[in-house]
Amino acid sequence: MNTAAYHIPVLATASLEGLGIGSNAGGKFVDATFGGGGHTRLMLDALDQDGHVYGMDQDADAHDNVPDDERFTLIPENFRYMRNFLRQEGVRSVNGILGDLGVSSHQFDTGSRGFSTRFEGPLDMRMNQSQPISAAEVIATYTVSDLTRVFRQYGELKRPDKAAYAIESARKVNPIERTSQLKDCLSSLAPRGKENQYFAQVFQALRIEVNDELGALQAMLLSSIELLEEGGRLAIISYHSLEDRMVKHFMRSGNFEDAIHRDFKGQALCPFNLLSRKAIVADSGEQERNPRARSARLRVAQRTALSTEQIKAATA
Repeated sequence: MNTAAYHIPVLATASLEGLGIGSNAGGKFVDATFGGGGHTRLMLDALDQDGHVYGMDQDADAHDNVPDDERFTLIPENFRYMRNFLRQEGVRSVNGILGDLGVSSHQFDTGSRGFSTRFEGPLDMRMNQSQPISAAEVIATYTVSDLTRVFRQYGELKRPDKAAYAIESARKVNPIERTSQLKDCLSSLAPRGKENQYFAQVFQALRIEVNDELGALQAMLLSSIELLEEGGRLAIISYHSLEDRMVKHFMRSGNFEDAIHRDFKGQALCPFNLLSRKAIVADSGEQERNPRARSARLRVAQRTALSTEQIKAATA
């Protein structure tokens, strides 16, 4: 498979610099979102012969992109289980973890996956196509209340209830099983001139719900506290505010409420130090070459010496 066509790695140079591979060329690193393998290959190029990259991806399409390199191990699973599957590989700590969140270019450009508003296809949207619940089943079985919640929380629609009621009315007439059918039943609600943005929000909400993307991200971030060695780096690229807010709060405080706990001396008990106060974004050149980079936000943090026991005691 042409991995360049599969997915162009976003913020590649900044990601590698963030991971600090140069000072840990013999270390162990995780590419939690292997995809087309673009970031992994750059990581392998920067490592010496003692280094190793563990790539994770639950999408079977990505498994054809595995590099022929003994320093790479593919773990074909959801990154929410990163700690457990690394332990099965005999790995209890790593020097860096990279996550490039969201949907790959390949997934967006494959109409049969149902991720894109541009292509006609089944309402699937499953990252792992062996899982039982697809977007079509969400549309068919969720109550108006549940659909409203999904569109409000994950799509941030201004009137999520209107979208939910429109779907309920349409599915009483015919099953909504294809991307075009969903767009048709919501077309009257899309603001004029902003139709693409509206449908993108709807599709995003369904995709996040189908794959429990925020739950998986939360689990992965929490596991990074135990996996990263002192001084290890966590680098996360996100593409929408829901992910970015979660990552920002977690890196700043070690939790998702952004509550900074302190010891009796008033010192912050945080498992990470932010290496950049603001998110790193692609320059104009990269944004022109790769439109996906326009919404990318990279945040990088370094693991402190704070032990997991100290963290648990602080939050008890």
